[in-house]
Amino acid sequence: MKRLEGSETSVFATDFAGRRPCGADRAESSAAAARLARGPGADYAADAPADSRTSSGSSVKRLLSAFRNSVRGIIDGFRTEAALREESVLLVAALPIGYLLAPSGPWYVAMIGTILVVLAVEFLNTAIEKLADHVTPEHHVDIGRIKDFGSSAVFCGLCLMGIVWVTAVLLRCGLI
Repeated sequence: MKRLEGSETSVFATDFAGRRPCGADRAESSAAAARLARGPGADYAADAPADSRTSSGSSVKRLLSAFRNSVRGIIDGFRTEAALREESVLLVAALPIGYLLAPSGPWYVAMIGTILVVLAVEFLNTAIEKLADHVTPEHHVDIGRIKDFGSSAVFCGLCLMGIVWVTAVLLRCGLI
């Protein structure tokens, strides 16, 4: 949409095809100008229609949509990333093994939780890598560094997992 400088009646006049935005009247233009004046970081919940904030039906639809998107991301990640498949196999194997090795219930939760954290960080790393490859498919030094930062985050998560699991086993064996 083209922004009109100095226009008092409308913040946006037409889009690039020459069409006016739906419902572009003076009141909506004033609201749009107020949103622009607040800038980034403003509370955007206030801009949502009242029925979307209070209606439980729209909340359920939003949650179902978020769930479907999450499942789609998990499936796509497992199809395309070997590291995610390996870590998910680790999680499945760790569920019964951790139950046997954990010194207590809270330790079991911590042990499994660290694997879930590693999976979450791996998904974020995968997202960064896919986005970087989409933005610039050719090799770029700075993009390589960004990917290395993501890999470093996964490594930190794996170190945390190792510390928790080794400590739990040592406690279980009475060595500490």
